[in-house]
Amino acid sequence: MAEKELRRMSRPELIEIIYALKSNEESLQKKNAHLEEQLNDRTIQISEAGSIAEAALQLNDIFSTAQAAADDYLTSIKAANVSMEEEQKAAAKEQMLNGADE
Repeated sequence: MAEKELRRMSRPELIEIIYALKSNEESLQKKNAHLEEQLNDRTIQISEAGSIAEAALQLNDIFSTAQAAADDYLTSIKAANVSMEEEQKAAAKEQMLNGADE
């Protein structure tokens, strides 16, 4: 409003305008606080998502290391079984040869 218009207004009209402006200001402050809260929540969610992604990557490393250890263990067990079977076959042949000699 122009300054001349404000000067021509009565006191109750000016008080009404001031009251409306003050109410609008309070409403905007509440809305601003709400939006800031939403922004902070979103920022926290984004940082937590980053933490979750990092944790998942670390778990993948742990699982791949555990799988490699399990694979190594199975390989050593299979090798031990093959070795034991060869020893059993050799012992059986030796018994057959010793039994044939008698």
